[in-house]
Amino acid sequence: MTRSVEEFEKVQQLIAEGLNDCAVARDTGIPRTTVRDWRRRPPRRLSHPSDPLSCGVVHDFDSLHAASYAYLLGMYLGDGCISKASRTDTLRVTCDKRYPTIIARCRLAIDALFPRQRAGVYWRRSGCADVYQCSKHWPCLLPQHGPGRKHLRKIALEPWQQKIVDGEAEEFVMGLIHSDGCRVVANDRGVLSVRYHFSNRSEDIIGLFTAALDHLGITWRRSDKHTVSIYRKAATARMDEFIGPKDLAVPLNGVHYTT
Repeated sequence: MTRSVEEFEKVQQLIAEGLNDCAVARDTGIPRTTVRDWRRRPPRRLSHPSDPLSCGVVHDFDSLHAASYAYLLGMYLGDGCISKASRTDTLRVTCDKRYPTIIARCRLAIDALFPRQRAGVYWRRSGCADVYQCSKHWPCLLPQHGPGRKHLRKIALEPWQQKIVDGEAEEFVMGLIHSDGCRVVANDRGVLSVRYHFSNRSEDIIGLFTAALDHLGITWRRSDKHTVSIYRKAATARMDEFIGPKDLAVPLNGVHYTT
Protein backbone atom coordinates (compact mmCIF):
# COMPACT_ATOMS: atom_id res chain seq x y z
CA MET A 1 0.00 0.00 0.00
CA THR A 2 1.33 3.42 -0.97
CA ARG A 3 0.95 5.96 1.82
CA SER A 4 0.36 9.66 1.19
CA VAL A 5 2.60 12.62 1.87
CA GLU A 6 -0.01 13.90 4.32
CA GLU A 7 0.25 10.69 6.34
CA PHE A 8 4.05 10.84 6.35
CA GLU A 9 4.08 14.48 7.47
CA LYS A 10 1.57 13.74 10.24
CA VAL A 11 3.76 10.90 11.53
CA GLN A 12 6.83 13.14 11.47
CA GLN A 13 4.94 15.82 13.40
CA LEU A 14 3.96 13.36 16.13
CA ILE A 15 7.50 11.98 16.30
CA ALA A 16 8.81 15.53 16.74
CA GLU A 17 6.36 15.98 19.60
CA GLY A 18 8.00 13.05 21.39
CA LEU A 19 5.45 10.28 20.87
CA ASN A 20 6.75 6.73 20.64
CA ASP A 21 5.95 4.41 17.75
CA CYS A 22 2.95 2.77 19.46
CA ALA A 23 1.36 6.13 20.32
CA VAL A 24 1.88 7.43 16.79
CA ALA A 25 0.37 4.26 15.36
CA ARG A 26 -2.72 4.60 17.59
CA ASP A 27 -3.24 8.26 16.66
CA THR A 28 -2.81 7.79 12.90
CA GLY A 29 -3.95 4.23 12.26
CA ILE A 30 -0.65 3.53 10.52
CA PRO A 31 1.06 0.24 11.50
CA ARG A 32 3.74 0.54 14.17
CA THR A 33 6.32 -1.12 11.91
CA THR A 34 5.70 1.53 9.25
CA VAL A 35 6.09 4.28 11.84
CA ARG A 36 9.33 2.65 13.00
CA ASP A 37 10.67 2.57 9.45
CA TRP A 38 9.65 6.19 8.79
CA ARG A 39 11.44 7.27 11.95
CA ARG A 40 14.66 5.99 10.42
CA ARG A 41 14.24 7.14 6.84
CA PRO A 42 11.56 8.44 4.45
CA PRO A 43 9.87 5.89 2.17
CA ARG A 44 10.86 5.66 -1.47
CA ARG A 45 7.35 6.36 -2.71
CA LEU A 46 4.41 8.38 -1.42
CA SER A 47 1.22 9.45 -3.15
CA HIS A 48 0.31 13.10 -3.61
CA PRO A 49 -3.47 13.17 -3.93
CA SER A 50 -3.61 16.95 -3.58
CA ASP A 51 -0.72 17.68 -5.94
CA PRO A 52 -1.27 16.44 -9.51
CA LEU A 53 2.11 17.84 -10.59
CA SER A 54 4.13 15.73 -8.17
CA CYS A 55 5.90 12.54 -9.21
CA GLY A 56 4.70 10.72 -6.09
CA VAL A 57 8.19 10.10 -4.66
CA VAL A 58 9.85 11.58 -1.60
CA HIS A 59 13.32 12.38 -2.93
CA ASP A 60 16.48 12.08 -0.90
CA PHE A 61 18.27 15.07 -2.39
CA ASP A 62 21.32 14.45 -0.21
CA SER A 63 21.95 11.26 -2.18
CA LEU A 64 22.22 13.04 -5.53
CA HIS A 65 25.60 13.08 -7.26
CA ALA A 66 26.33 16.66 -6.21
CA ALA A 67 28.86 17.64 -8.87
CA SER A 68 26.69 16.31 -11.69
CA TYR A 69 23.60 18.01 -10.29
CA ALA A 70 25.31 21.39 -9.85
CA TYR A 71 26.63 21.27 -13.42
CA LEU A 72 23.29 20.21 -14.88
CA LEU A 73 21.47 22.90 -12.88
CA GLY A 74 23.73 25.52 -14.45
CA MET A 75 23.13 24.08 -17.92
CA TYR A 76 19.37 23.99 -17.32
CA LEU A 77 19.19 27.58 -16.07
CA GLY A 78 21.08 28.68 -19.14
CA ASP A 79 19.66 26.67 -22.03
CA GLY A 80 17.34 24.03 -20.61
CA CYS A 81 13.61 23.45 -20.54
CA ILE A 82 11.15 20.81 -19.30
CA SER A 83 8.17 19.82 -21.40
CA LYS A 84 5.17 17.75 -20.32
CA ALA A 85 4.15 14.64 -22.20
CA SER A 86 1.21 12.34 -21.52
CA ARG A 87 2.78 10.37 -18.68
CA THR A 88 6.24 11.83 -18.23
CA ASP A 89 8.35 14.98 -18.49
CA THR A 90 11.28 15.59 -20.80
CA LEU A 91 14.33 17.67 -19.95
CA ARG A 92 16.05 19.22 -22.97
CA VAL A 93 19.32 21.11 -22.80
CA THR A 94 20.26 22.84 -26.03
CA CYS A 95 23.99 22.77 -26.84
CA ASP A 96 26.19 24.10 -29.62
CA LYS A 97 27.26 21.38 -32.06
CA ARG A 98 30.72 22.94 -32.22
CA TYR A 99 31.44 21.68 -28.70
CA PRO A 100 30.83 17.91 -28.62
CA THR A 101 32.72 17.61 -25.34
CA ILE A 102 30.11 19.80 -23.65
CA ILE A 103 27.35 17.66 -25.15
CA ALA A 104 29.10 14.57 -23.79
CA ARG A 105 29.55 16.17 -20.37
CA CYS A 106 25.89 17.11 -20.19
CA ARG A 107 24.93 13.51 -21.00
CA LEU A 108 27.28 12.21 -18.32
CA ALA A 109 25.76 14.54 -15.74
CA ILE A 110 22.24 13.32 -16.52
CA ASP A 111 23.36 9.68 -16.53
CA ALA A 112 24.92 10.16 -13.08
CA LEU A 113 21.53 11.30 -11.76
CA PHE A 114 19.67 8.47 -13.52
CA PRO A 115 22.16 5.57 -13.62
CA ARG A 116 19.55 3.11 -14.90
CA GLN A 117 18.83 5.25 -17.97
CA ARG A 118 20.85 6.89 -20.70
CA ALA A 119 20.40 10.43 -21.95
CA GLY A 120 19.95 10.87 -25.68
CA VAL A 121 21.00 13.52 -28.17
CA TYR A 122 18.79 14.93 -30.89
CA TRP A 123 20.97 16.43 -33.61
CA ARG A 124 19.14 19.30 -35.26
CA ARG A 125 19.80 20.45 -38.80
CA SER A 126 20.75 23.84 -37.42
CA GLY A 127 23.90 24.36 -35.36
CA CYS A 128 22.34 22.99 -32.17
CA ALA A 129 21.83 19.63 -30.50
CA ASP A 130 19.41 18.78 -27.70
CA VAL A 131 20.54 16.52 -24.87
CA TYR A 132 17.36 14.99 -23.47
CA GLN A 133 16.05 12.58 -20.87
CA CYS A 134 12.49 11.56 -20.03
CA SER A 135 11.46 11.23 -16.40
CA LYS A 136 8.50 12.22 -14.25
CA HIS A 137 11.02 13.37 -11.61
CA TRP A 138 12.37 16.40 -13.48
CA PRO A 139 9.91 18.96 -12.02
CA CYS A 140 10.98 17.81 -8.54
CA LEU A 141 14.71 17.88 -9.31
CA LEU A 142 14.46 21.21 -11.15
CA PRO A 143 11.71 23.13 -9.32
CA GLN A 144 12.61 26.32 -11.25
CA HIS A 145 10.48 24.83 -14.03
CA GLY A 146 7.31 26.78 -14.73
CA PRO A 147 5.17 28.36 -17.45
CA GLY A 148 6.72 31.02 -19.62
CA ARG A 149 10.32 32.09 -20.14
CA LYS A 150 12.74 32.05 -17.22
CA HIS A 151 13.47 35.78 -17.33
CA LEU A 152 9.74 36.53 -16.94
CA ARG A 153 9.32 34.56 -13.70
CA LYS A 154 11.01 34.34 -10.32
CA ILE A 155 14.04 32.04 -10.23
CA ALA A 156 15.30 31.08 -6.77
CA LEU A 157 17.06 28.00 -5.43
CA GLU A 158 15.49 25.70 -2.87
CA PRO A 159 17.55 25.28 0.33
CA TRP A 160 18.67 21.80 -0.72
CA GLN A 161 19.79 23.16 -4.09
CA GLN A 162 21.71 26.00 -2.47
CA LYS A 163 23.51 23.48 -0.28
CA ILE A 164 24.63 21.56 -3.38
CA VAL A 165 25.65 24.73 -5.22
CA ASP A 166 27.68 25.97 -2.25
CA GLY A 167 29.51 22.65 -2.14
CA GLU A 168 30.00 22.43 -5.92
CA ALA A 169 30.23 26.08 -6.93
CA GLU A 170 32.84 25.37 -9.62
CA GLU A 171 30.53 22.87 -11.34
CA PHE A 172 27.59 25.28 -11.15
CA VAL A 173 29.60 28.15 -12.64
CA MET A 174 30.92 25.82 -15.34
CA GLY A 175 27.40 24.75 -16.30
CA LEU A 176 26.30 28.38 -16.62
CA ILE A 177 29.37 29.29 -18.71
CA HIS A 178 28.94 26.21 -20.92
CA SER A 179 25.32 27.18 -21.61
CA ASP A 180 25.16 30.98 -21.67
CA GLY A 181 28.77 32.02 -21.39
CA CYS A 182 31.99 32.15 -23.34
CA ARG A 183 35.75 32.31 -22.94
CA VAL A 184 37.57 34.62 -25.32
CA VAL A 185 41.20 35.55 -25.86
CA ALA A 186 41.33 39.27 -26.53
CA ASN A 187 44.15 41.17 -28.24
CA ASP A 188 44.65 44.28 -26.15
CA ARG A 189 47.23 46.36 -28.02
CA GLY A 190 49.24 43.31 -28.89
CA VAL A 191 48.86 41.68 -25.48
CA LEU A 192 46.70 38.54 -25.39
CA SER A 193 44.36 38.31 -22.40
CA VAL A 194 41.69 35.80 -21.40
CA ARG A 195 38.18 37.00 -20.61
CA TYR A 196 35.00 35.25 -19.58
CA HIS A 197 31.50 36.57 -20.25
CA PHE A 198 28.12 35.34 -19.07
CA SER A 199 24.92 36.72 -20.57
CA ASN A 200 21.34 36.08 -19.47
CA ARG A 201 18.14 38.08 -19.53
CA SER A 202 17.07 36.88 -16.07
CA GLU A 203 18.31 39.11 -13.27
CA ASP A 204 17.70 36.24 -10.86
CA ILE A 205 19.94 33.84 -12.81
CA ILE A 206 22.63 36.52 -13.10
CA GLY A 207 22.38 36.89 -9.33
CA LEU A 208 22.90 33.15 -8.83
CA PHE A 209 25.94 33.28 -11.13
CA THR A 210 27.58 36.23 -9.38
CA ALA A 211 26.80 34.78 -5.94
CA ALA A 212 28.67 31.60 -6.93
CA LEU A 213 31.59 33.71 -8.19
CA ASP A 214 31.65 35.56 -4.86
CA HIS A 215 31.63 32.22 -3.07
CA LEU A 216 34.72 31.22 -5.07
CA GLY A 217 36.43 34.58 -4.53
CA ILE A 218 36.36 35.48 -8.22
CA THR A 219 36.00 39.17 -9.06
CA TRP A 220 33.51 40.24 -11.72
CA ARG A 221 31.76 43.28 -13.15
CA ARG A 222 28.59 44.04 -15.08
CA SER A 223 29.46 44.94 -18.66
CA ASP A 224 25.87 45.82 -19.45
CA LYS A 225 22.37 45.05 -18.23
CA HIS A 226 22.50 41.38 -19.22
CA THR A 227 26.23 40.56 -19.15
CA VAL A 228 28.72 39.71 -16.43
CA SER A 229 32.42 39.86 -17.33
CA ILE A 230 35.48 38.36 -15.66
CA TYR A 231 38.63 39.94 -17.00
CA ARG A 232 41.14 40.56 -14.21
CA LYS A 233 44.21 38.34 -14.60
CA ALA A 234 43.87 36.58 -11.24
CA ALA A 235 40.13 36.01 -11.77
CA THR A 236 40.49 34.56 -15.28
CA ALA A 237 43.37 32.38 -14.11
CA ARG A 238 41.09 31.03 -11.38
CA MET A 239 38.35 30.37 -13.94
CA ASP A 240 40.83 28.62 -16.20
CA GLU A 241 41.66 26.22 -13.38
CA PHE A 242 38.27 24.52 -13.66
CA ILE A 243 36.69 25.65 -16.95
CA GLY A 244 39.16 26.43 -19.72
CA PRO A 245 38.36 26.49 -23.46
CA LYS A 246 35.04 24.99 -24.49
CA ASP A 247 36.58 22.72 -27.12
CA LEU A 248 38.74 20.79 -24.64
CA ALA A 249 37.69 17.50 -23.09
CA VAL A 250 35.88 18.13 -19.82
CA PRO A 251 35.71 15.14 -17.47
CA LEU A 252 33.11 15.10 -14.74
CA ASN A 253 35.53 14.59 -11.86
CA GLY A 254 38.70 16.43 -10.99
CA VAL A 255 38.42 19.11 -13.66
CA HIS A 256 41.52 21.31 -13.42
CA TYR A 257 43.37 22.77 -16.36
CA THR A 258 46.84 24.20 -16.66
CA THR A 259 46.58 26.91 -19.26
